[in-house]
Order: sequence, then C-alpha cells, then structure tokens
Amino acid sequence: MSDVGRLAGVSHQTVSRVLNGSPRVRPETRQRVIAAMRELGYRPNSIARALATGRTKMLGVVGFDTTLYGPASVLFGIERAAHEEGYLMMVASLKALNRASVSDAIERLRVRGVDGILVIAPDLESADAVRRTPSDVPLVAAEAGPADVLSVVAVDQYAGAVSATRHLLDLGHQTVWHISGPSDWLETQERIDGWRATLESARSVPPPLLVGDWTARSGYDLGRRLAADRDVTAVFAANDQMALGVLRAMHEAGRAVPEQVSVVGFDDIPEAPFFTPSLTTVRQDFIEVGSRSLLALVRSIETGDRVVADSRVPTELVIRASTAVAPRFPAGTAVAR
Repeated sequence: MSDVGRLAGVSHQTVSRVLNGSPRVRPETRQRVIAAMRELGYRPNSIARALATGRTKMLGVVGFDTTLYGPASVLFGIERAAHEEGYLMMVASLKALNRASVSDAIERLRVRGVDGILVIAPDLESADAVRRTPSDVPLVAAEAGPADVLSVVAVDQYAGAVSATRHLLDLGHQTVWHISGPSDWLETQERIDGWRATLESARSVPPPLLVGDWTARSGYDLGRRLAADRDVTAVFAANDQMALGVLRAMHEAGRAVPEQVSVVGFDDIPEAPFFTPSLTTVRQDFIEVGSRSLLALVRSIETGDRVVADSRVPTELVIRASTAVAPRFPAGTAVAR
C-alpha cells in the first residue's frame, strides 16, 4: 500500500480508504490510486486484511449433497448475492442431514474463521441442530428453520399449497388428493397444512394423505394407486418431479389429463412447460430466497447481533394445460339414461 501511495502521490491511509470504499476520497484521487494499483499489479492481501479488520469476507454455507431443484437453486442464489456483496463462500456439503452432521459442519466453518454461516435447513433434525448453535456466530437459515432463535428466509409454502388446492376446487373438483414430500421436511408439513385447511374451509373432507419422497418414481407409484380409483379427478403433488410420475401413471392407466384428472405440481422447474401436458404448478422464487438470506446474514455480521426474523417469499400459481374444469361425471360413474 505504501508503494501504491507513493506512485499515486497519496498516503497509505488514503489507499486503504479506496480499498474499503470510503466516501471520504475525492473521485479524482480514487482514480489515481486505482491506476497506480493497476500499474503495480497490486492486490490486497486477504490474510493481512483479516488481521487488520477482524473479518475474512468469507461466508460459510451448510447444505446437503442433493440434485433437488429447490436446494440447488437456493445455493445458486446465495452465491450470486455473495459475489455482489464482495464475499467469498465456503460450502460444507453433507451427505446426510442430521443433528450431528450439521453441528459438526457449523463448527468446522467456525474454526476456519468465516464471518457468518448460512444453513439450508429443510428438515426437522437440521433445524434442531441450528437451534443449538452458540449465539456468538452470525447465523441465518434458508428454506426453513427455527424462526424463534434466528433469521429464517423461506418460501411461503402454506400460501402456495392454498393456491394450488383452491385452483382445483374453483374448477369444480369435489376434493383434491395430495402427494406430500417426506414427513421429516418442514416444508412438507406447511404444504399439507395449506392443502388440508383449504379443503376444510370449502367443507370438503380431505382424502387420505399419500407420502412420497420427492422423486418421480414415488409419484408414479402413488399415481398408479390414484389412477385405479375412478373417483379421483384432482391431484396436487408436492413437487414437479412427483407430478411427472403422476402424469405417466395416469397416461398408462388411460386416464386423460386434464379431461378426466387434473394435476398440479410445486416448484416450476425449467422442464415443467414441456411436460405432456404442460404442468400447472406453484412457482417458488429460489433466487430471491438465496438473496434475502445472504443479505440478512450480512446485516447480522455488520451489527454483530443475531437477528431473529421470519421473512416469507411469496409464491405464484402458474396455470398451464394439466388442469381443467372437473368432468361432469367422474370415470366409472353410472349415468342414468
């Protein structure tokens, strides 16, 4: 910094202010300093800066080893927002989400000197691990988590399930069957609650819940059971992959979608418009979840406080060709002549 200062004709303190984006430097001085840095090939030493400021500009992210569209998209949103804020990321990707593995990952990131940690915590065990984390490290949870002890940024799963179920009821379907995600996922329960509450408010008895595992295979297997019941006219699957399995099962059983059975998914994955038929689904703004999570963590780092807040990102119902007005007479219903 002294070399840069000599070449630019300023003090090394002025060089430091330029590096830190201080508004106390005149534009022409800033330009001279930047030009000198380029001429000398100067790059700030991150280790020296960390020693001087007490911050590494490094963030830790705890996620899990998955190709699921939602968590992967949230991670992308976090990374993009971190870059815009001038932070680098260190990711601890876990093969299994449980209390021990999440706690261990958080501790490993802490000892590496990260300024704060963001946890993608979609299930009950990981949320419980986050709850037990020492309060001296800035921490934010994405997708789900214990909103009573730290900031949580998540999609409004309940409202999304309400909109999907309401859409099918408004089309004249007497009830809506639901294929949920795994029971230990927090968002699974919120979607179940939204589905059930909407049916009950419409005075429609909720059918028995079917539990899937997010995969198209589970949607297909459960879809075959539903296809065999000729009274089934509407299905709400908790993600688009399971909805894809339902579409295949209905096709093989000769149940036309949407003429005989309407199907709604959740996520709006990029392939959803290209399903046959194109899939009506609930869009989640995963990029916004990642961005809000990162900004909440940066605020916590800057204030030095673990902020407790619950930020909900709205969903959007995207109507396509897989839903239609309920058939006047469900398949298999005897019609008087």
